[in-house]
Amino acid sequence: MAERVPRLDHVGLNVADLGAAESWYCTAFGFVRELALRVDASDLDVVMLIHPGRGDRLELLHRTGSQPGLRAADPAEAALLQAFGHIAFDVSDLDPTFERLLGLGARAVMTPRPSPEAGVRMAFVADPEGNLVELLDRSTTGGQEE
Repeated sequence: MAERVPRLDHVGLNVADLGAAESWYCTAFGFVRELALRVDASDLDVVMLIHPGRGDRLELLHRTGSQPGLRAADPAEAALLQAFGHIAFDVSDLDPTFERLLGLGARAVMTPRPSPEAGVRMAFVADPEGNLVELLDRSTTGGQEE
């Protein structure tokens, strides 16, 4: 039997408002709820989101009594923290996507511009809870579209 090559399965994001975060990420990026569960032993509620076309997954977690952690204001500040700094999505039509996310309650962090990676455009927003979200448009380099 061939050995399976490890792949990224999902990213977990701890949130203050599970329902609001689920609604925002579903509306913003086309996710749908795959499952919801409760882990009574740790008073933890979990909602797993999946993108129906791509299969990528985002796990939203909420535990009663959780407190906001360090949240970087921008990518440069995030690079000073030894932790996950942001989540990134490859999108088509970067400029309209950026504007749409602002209309959904995101905060502009870095307006659309060329990325240091040749042929790629990028932008950053903060989701309604302040988590950094990078938007990448690789359409000129043959990357996958949203």
